[in-house]
Amino acid sequence: MIILQFLLLAVGFVMLIKGADWFVDGAAGIAGKFGIPQLVIGLTIVAMGTSAPEAAVSITAALDNSAGITIGNVLGSNIINILIILGISSVIIFLPVQKSTIGYEIPFMIIISVVLLVMGITGNTVSRLEGVILWVLFIIYLLYLYKLAQKGNEEDNPGEQKSLPVYILTAIFGAVVIVLGSKFTVKGATEIARMAGITERVIGLTIVAFGTSLPELVTSIIASKKGNTDIAIGNIVGSNIFNILFVVGTSALITPVPFESKFIFDAIFASFAGVVMLLAVLKNKKLTRTGGILMLVCYAAYFVYLMR
Repeated sequence: MIILQFLLLAVGFVMLIKGADWFVDGAAGIAGKFGIPQLVIGLTIVAMGTSAPEAAVSITAALDNSAGITIGNVLGSNIINILIILGISSVIIFLPVQKSTIGYEIPFMIIISVVLLVMGITGNTVSRLEGVILWVLFIIYLLYLYKLAQKGNEEDNPGEQKSLPVYILTAIFGAVVIVLGSKFTVKGATEIARMAGITERVIGLTIVAFGTSLPELVTSIIASKKGNTDIAIGNIVGSNIFNILFVVGTSALITPVPFESKFIFDAIFASFAGVVMLLAVLKNKKLTRTGGILMLVCYAAYFVYLMR
């Protein structure tokens, strides 16, 4: 029986990765057709596309009355996004960071991480009202991105070969595969957790979080190697913002999301990871190999804490 659950988990992960890959290709292609700047593509289309697994897993969990996995999934993914994905990406190639990202987007990511922490501390749940608050902040963020996009088009999107209808169909198909993959992932992970006596917190923070962060990892590394560093940085920052405001916000609107006291440390560490990222890029306006190694060391320490 447990072999079947591991098989479901594996199939779910593959579907999440491939679905997100197709969704990002299609969505980024659509954005490219309209000449949207690379940074905005990273902060919106690519970020939301690669965060679609987190969204699908958490919202599906909420609908299945397993909302306990939501906070662990989001916090775990956000920590992995910064410390592992940007860490690995910056070890491969240094990542220049735009002024707007340092001055607005990263601080905003840190602020909403603290907001989530406060919500968890005050009631041990993220209530429907708090879900509304997160959604209001999400709308404000979208308005900011709209203003950012208004500043002008800066990319010619070389290598574009497909027609708009093909991109649209690719994005839709990718989204469908993501949703189906999320169902397999939630079912497999929760059953394995119950059989092994492992808490949903640890499963959400590690296995599910890493699995749903794989699209960000692949996208950021490929973008970095191709020189599309705005997409790599924007992808991570945008994904983390989207995870908190949209994923937790939407899950909380469906049903109050439990916030175990043990998650308080994880929420603090997620905020800390954002601060580490900000400090690493503040001086030289780029994320170097040294900063990446520091991030990987921080995650190693966190993982040891989780497994203790």
